[in-house]
Amino acid sequence: MQKQRWYFADNGVYSKLITVMGKKGQTRMAMWLFTEMRNSGCQPDASVYNALITAHFHSRDKAKALDKALGYFNKMKGMERCKPNIVTYNILLRAFAQARNVDQVNALFKDLAESSIAPDIYTFNGVMDAFGKNGMIKEMESVLSRMKSNQCKPDIITFNVLIDSYGKRQAFDKMEQVFKSLLRSKEKPTLPTFNSMIINYGKARLKERAETIFKRMTDMKYTPSFITYESLIMMYGFCDRVSRAREIFDGIVDSGKEMKVSTLNAMLEVYCINGLHMEADRLFDDANNMRVIPDSSTYKLLYKAYTKANMKDLVQKLVKQMEKDGIVPNKRFFLEALEAFGSLPASPNSVSSSRSGKPENSAKTEVDVVNV
Repeated sequence: MQKQRWYFADNGVYSKLITVMGKKGQTRMAMWLFTEMRNSGCQPDASVYNALITAHFHSRDKAKALDKALGYFNKMKGMERCKPNIVTYNILLRAFAQARNVDQVNALFKDLAESSIAPDIYTFNGVMDAFGKNGMIKEMESVLSRMKSNQCKPDIITFNVLIDSYGKRQAFDKMEQVFKSLLRSKEKPTLPTFNSMIINYGKARLKERAETIFKRMTDMKYTPSFITYESLIMMYGFCDRVSRAREIFDGIVDSGKEMKVSTLNAMLEVYCINGLHMEADRLFDDANNMRVIPDSSTYKLLYKAYTKANMKDLVQKLVKQMEKDGIVPNKRFFLEALEAFGSLPASPNSVSSSRSGKPENSAKTEVDVVNV
């Protein structure tokens, strides 16, 4: 491209290229592009530094990436052309929240408050989502309070983040309060709102509540998506209603609509978590007749389940099919299988740890989640 007569160095082009390299995990190439840009006579601006910081966050060494990001952030402060903007703060705040670094999140919020830049809805939603996914409910609610004090009104993303976060922690009283607040607001629920509530009620084995939410969804004239049906399949699986889950699955097959691999995986997982490995094997064999081709995620799911159940014959059969289909397992594939077998500590987010049916006690806070 540089050899073309019409080409001239442009920050926007370099920023996009750095972003692409970052998403591909090519951090060194992103840094080379940054150097090449400067050598070509371009002066970097905030957008280029934002792209470079984001590129580092795609690398495997997250601790090193965070250190690098702070270094760039402090460097930007000293350059008039590259002063951090709200996008810079949003990127850093979310990253440190994902890393559970509460002190640095608070320091960035303090720095932002002392600047001339005002936080926006993306600032708060990003941090709350990161804390929520980490199960850090108290910290999430602290950001919600900060959002209110900044007179920033919640949008549907805010409501969905809160509903999903409370649901995953089985803090259903708060989840339902947020849902009621959503219905009273100018915002309207989306399919992810209902899907999240259905699956989280299912994990707690609260079948009636999940069914009530699905009915409310259809009464409000929402059309279920394939994710909704997958949520229902998983919900019935958690609640030991395998036959009902299969009815929903068969309904999707009979509808003639395109079958998603994720839908097949949901039904296979239902069989496996209920100890019905032979039924899972039969369904897997019938997959091609259902116009769906299993992918690596399907094989990983079954390999873990068969290994955990010590079903050696099914494991050997699956491995042969993997070879036939050209599926090459990597190191992570086998490590996760060993974890399922019990050779490694179980993940706190595993299915087995979420089927106890006992909602966790949520931390008491003074945040008013009813009037979000």
